[in-house]
Amino acid sequence: MSRVPGWVGRVGAGLTAMSERWSERRAEAEREHAEERSEPPAPAPVPPPPDRPPLVPARPDPAQAVPWGVRVAAEVGWRLLVLAGTLWVLMRVISAVQLVVLAFVASLLITALLQPTVARLRRYGVPRGPATALTAVLGFVVMGLIGWFVTWQVMENIDDLSDQVQDGIDELRRWLLDSPFHVTDKQINEIAKNLREAVGANTDEITSVGLEGVTVVVETLTGVLLAVFSTLFLLYDGRRIWEWSLKLVPAAARPGVAGAGPRAWRTLTAYVRGTVVVALIDAIFIGLGIYFLDVPMAVPLAVFIFLFAFIPLVGAVVSGALAVVVALVTQGVFTAVMTLVVVLAVQQIEGHILQPFILGRAVRVHPLAVVLSVTAGGMIAGIGGAVVAVPLVAVTNTVVGSLRSYSEEVARARLAAESGTTGTPPPTEDTPPPPTEDSKP
Repeated sequence: MSRVPGWVGRVGAGLTAMSERWSERRAEAEREHAEERSEPPAPAPVPPPPDRPPLVPARPDPAQAVPWGVRVAAEVGWRLLVLAGTLWVLMRVISAVQLVVLAFVASLLITALLQPTVARLRRYGVPRGPATALTAVLGFVVMGLIGWFVTWQVMENIDDLSDQVQDGIDELRRWLLDSPFHVTDKQINEIAKNLREAVGANTDEITSVGLEGVTVVVETLTGVLLAVFSTLFLLYDGRRIWEWSLKLVPAAARPGVAGAGPRAWRTLTAYVRGTVVVALIDAIFIGLGIYFLDVPMAVPLAVFIFLFAFIPLVGAVVSGALAVVVALVTQGVFTAVMTLVVVLAVQQIEGHILQPFILGRAVRVHPLAVVLSVTAGGMIAGIGGAVVAVPLVAVTNTVVGSLRSYSEEVARARLAAESGTTGTPPPTEDTPPPPTEDSKP
């Protein structure tokens, strides 16, 4: 009985100690929890103001988004359109005043041919007025005599020529019947019938062309008178006309144009002189050839060859074909073949020897440029355009080369001035290189 209360006391003491430890652990846990709850909360993200738009990525410049090749093509394209429009307007203006333009260009060509004579007379002491009058009168008299001689020869030989043409047609018909081409009389008659029907169907057009001949004659006389007056003024006062023309050029480009003008005039003078000499040689040798072949109207044909020689390439073909046709219908096939041989031989000598030797490198134009320019000139202004096309291309080539050389000289002088070295200064606006008596009209 005395041991029971002692055991119970020890159990109670153990339970009491255990409860105290639990109480301490609970208090520590509460303190840790209280410390965690006492830390400040993390700041919440501030929303953007409602009036600011949302941010978007920046877009590139539209011009930068276009490929480089497309941008270059567009730049070149609109510039070409501007140039094409300018050329179109210029062609329209030239077509409206075609008679004036052709007359003035013809006067320039005649002046280039006669002006050296005026300059030579001036060096001999003849005053400008008499020298101009004497040269112009002699020049126009010679050209008038050539035209009268051709007309006279044609009128004198027209009756004999018509008879010879009829005989030639009959001989050509017999030759075709006996030739190895197996041409029958029925086929020849059919060709002749078709020709007669073609002429009859176009009678109205032929009549209208004949009625328009009066207008053509009036326009031709007007152009001739205008060319004569323009030539007189260019021969007498060409230098002052050129100096006045320089005032129309912008001041920045005036020195270069002043230097290019005399070079262009020398090119035009050399072209006209050389063409006259070459045409004269062609006319003499082809005329002698067809004369010894007994082709009728040899002298008028030679004059036609001389005149057509002023149309490069095309004129030689047309005049040579005319001589061959006349020989064919008047003297037969053999004479026509021999005439063709003479024409081809003279033209080959002209193209490979005479033109390079007489015209020289100053007016040398590529054959492709000659063909294209003659074709374009003929389409724009007919025979007159074909005549002036090649000299215009030659002068333009000289002017472009002179302006390019002048710009290179200016660039070299500027570089020399910047580097401190001495160089030849370019001509200034105050002292443009004036045209000389032999280089400008």
